[in-house]
Amino acid sequence: VADPLRVLDCSPITDGAAALVLAPSDIASRYCDTPIRILASAQASDSLALHDRRDITTLDATVYAAKKAFAQARLTPEDIDVAEVHDCFTIGEILAIEDLGFFPKGEGGAATEEGRTAIGGDVAVNTSGGLKACGHPVGATGIKQAYEIVLQLRGEAGKRQVDDAEIGLTHNVGGSGGTALVHILSR
Repeated sequence: VADPLRVLDCSPITDGAAALVLAPSDIASRYCDTPIRILASAQASDSLALHDRRDITTLDATVYAAKKAFAQARLTPEDIDVAEVHDCFTIGEILAIEDLGFFPKGEGGAATEEGRTAIGGDVAVNTSGGLKACGHPVGATGIKQAYEIVLQLRGEAGKRQVDDAEIGLTHNVGGSGGTALVHILSR
């Protein structure tokens, strides 16, 4: 924790475990009334060394993984109803929503303050509370994000439910942004 970040700006590293069952659609339908489809899955890498990066306020791995995922799914950021993004620090969520294309560079903080990332806003971001609220079990984080999106797309998220959520996105980062994964899921 270092200025300007405070304790509540940082996700706690926690213990945790998660599992996910993947199956072809025809098989999943035999075991589940509301299977969720994976429309895209993309990964990209960048330099691990921060001083070697093109721009310290952009995670190019996120930018490239997002572009690949949106192309694979034949969608745009405007098509996403709900997203779980890697917010290990408060600034991480702001950078992610910009790098994923939800908001122009430099406008993510204002968009968040204006409620555009809240349930009922332009795109609901981190309806689970994100890593800062749920903890960051590192290796299990990505599966926890997928679980939240599955709940949202099934209409089973309770008080955090995004009305009529049909398309969801997960964004996970490793190695201080040296690698990023973006998955797009649908009902």
